[in-house]
Amino acid sequence: MNAEELCPCGGFAAETSYARCCAPFVDDGEPAPTCEQLMRSRYTAFARRDADHLWRTWHPRTRPEQIADLEGVTWLGLEVLGTEAGGPDDSEGTVDFAAHFRTDAGKRGAVREHSRFARRAGRWFYVDGDELA
Repeated sequence: MNAEELCPCGGFAAETSYARCCAPFVDDGEPAPTCEQLMRSRYTAFARRDADHLWRTWHPRTRPEQIADLEGVTWLGLEVLGTEAGGPDDSEGTVDFAAHFRTDAGKRGAVREHSRFARRAGRWFYVDGDELA
């Protein structure tokens, strides 16, 4: 991905480049300052098929031994539906989102989730989530 291309997560502002949005978290390993920014970077990692970023941002208590196969799905867009807490001074937070996709077989759909995040040693981690109706 070219750093000047639009970020897959859609960015906090319209037409934000990858370099100015998720690249510092996904490529450089910088800690995301909020749980929403971490969630956006994780969506971007799914879109870029970056299992390393997904694994290292998953809470050790709930993280799988390995990330499932990321092939076969094209991520089409992210909608952040709401957030609660999860700021730079919080220890927990949640993000509700819808992540739209298309499979290689042509099926379209969306993952809708209420995600929980926790901060450990100054870093946000994805803990788990519940499917939204």
